[in-house]
Amino acid sequence: MASVKRNIIANYLGSGWSALMGLVFVPLYIHYLGMEAYGLIGVFAILQAWLSLLDMGMTPTLNREMARFTAGAHTAQSILDLLRSLEQVCFAIAAGIVVAIWLSASWLSTHWLQAEKLPVEEVAQAIAIIGLVVALRFIESLYRGAILGLQEQVWLSAAGAGLATLRWGGAALVLMWVSPGIDAFFIWQGLVSALTIFSFYFVVHRHMPKTDAAARFSWIQLHGIRRFAAGMMATTLLSLLLMQVDKIILSRLLSLEMFGYYTLAGTVAAVLYQLTGPITQAYYPRFTELLTTGDIPGLINLYHQAAQLVSVIIIPAALMLAFFSESILLLWTGDALLARNAAPLLALLVLGTMLNGLMHIPYMLTLAYAWPGYAVRQNIVAVILLVPAILWATPRYGAIGAAWIWFILNAGYVLLGMHYLHRHLLKHEKWNWYSRDIGLPAWVVALVAASSMLHPDDLSAAGELAWLLASGTAALLGSAFAAPSLRARLRLAISH
Repeated sequence: MASVKRNIIANYLGSGWSALMGLVFVPLYIHYLGMEAYGLIGVFAILQAWLSLLDMGMTPTLNREMARFTAGAHTAQSILDLLRSLEQVCFAIAAGIVVAIWLSASWLSTHWLQAEKLPVEEVAQAIAIIGLVVALRFIESLYRGAILGLQEQVWLSAAGAGLATLRWGGAALVLMWVSPGIDAFFIWQGLVSALTIFSFYFVVHRHMPKTDAAARFSWIQLHGIRRFAAGMMATTLLSLLLMQVDKIILSRLLSLEMFGYYTLAGTVAAVLYQLTGPITQAYYPRFTELLTTGDIPGLINLYHQAAQLVSVIIIPAALMLAFFSESILLLWTGDALLARNAAPLLALLVLGTMLNGLMHIPYMLTLAYAWPGYAVRQNIVAVILLVPAILWATPRYGAIGAAWIWFILNAGYVLLGMHYLHRHLLKHEKWNWYSRDIGLPAWVVALVAASSMLHPDDLSAAGELAWLLASGTAALLGSAFAAPSLRARLRLAISH
């Protein structure tokens, strides 16, 4: 458990700081770029997400194979050949991404995006630069997967925090002191990505064994990983459809300015994944270990502990954001119009993301049991329902309709998907998951958040911030004491 705790702490410090850097400068970006140009950052996020399909499962596969290498499942030559093979495939795909986006930049700027203030030529040029940045981020992900597989999570967290500061803080300085244009923003992103690739490449190859024969491209090594890679690619495709189809449709139907509001709300909501990611990364290997050794009682105990930890971390943050979305956006950006337009979107997106995050620990359980078919089946059903729903709701209700669909989809996941999962795995633990792991913390936080809305109306900005911080702290502590596993640990810590 010591390694789990160490990795959770390192992951939280790294991802928490990275998330902070990704958010704290957003008001500056909007100030210097304008909401329409900020919408292009949303387009960048969409392209990056969808082009990850071209990864074809390489990143999670390399993660797994590096972990197997550390456990002795690979020879020195085989892991070197596999790494070299995936590197060459990855670099070739990245080159194709650059060319494809450069060729389509003009069409996207005139026939897809609805720019009203930015010149079409400026939008096309920005999209061409985005293609280069997306290709570099694509290469980054391969090496990040290798570093995770080598179990260098502490180093990766520290490096990621530093690079995030350089990426987002540096972009703000570029806009302030060099050029307040969207091109300058993306050029800086590309430079930081190039530095990231160099750093990650050095660390990965430093951990590789020395051999007499040089590493070479090997069809044999690629053939050996094809099944796992194909399964991960299918899961990635379905997940992307669920996570990105709303953004694709909205980028076509809304003005770039309105899409910017949706992008802003989605960016804030996505921070919740930064809260769950460190926990799932740390607990998943332990689930697999306990299952391998046949320690089912230990697995059940750890499963509830992890689920409660996720609830205590994510529910207070989500409900406070949902209850006070407009106040938080106004305090953060200082822009009343922006806060008014984005607040309803943020409330719904953050609630849907919270429900999605609550399922991450059960999903890790399915992977530990080598049951990837669960996620595939569930996501196929969800995509069949989601795409028509988005196509129906968006033209009628705009961005708020898409946000409602996201919330309803994830509510169905929790109510139906988790019921199905617990019929097959840990059959007698379903109601404990619903009531103790999720229900108790959620009720306490909801009561605290609802009570916090009864504050005086004439608070200053500083007073409003202090009230929100006090309410959030009360919600966090209340949820921790409501979670049985964590309550026992807190009492033990207090008694000592």
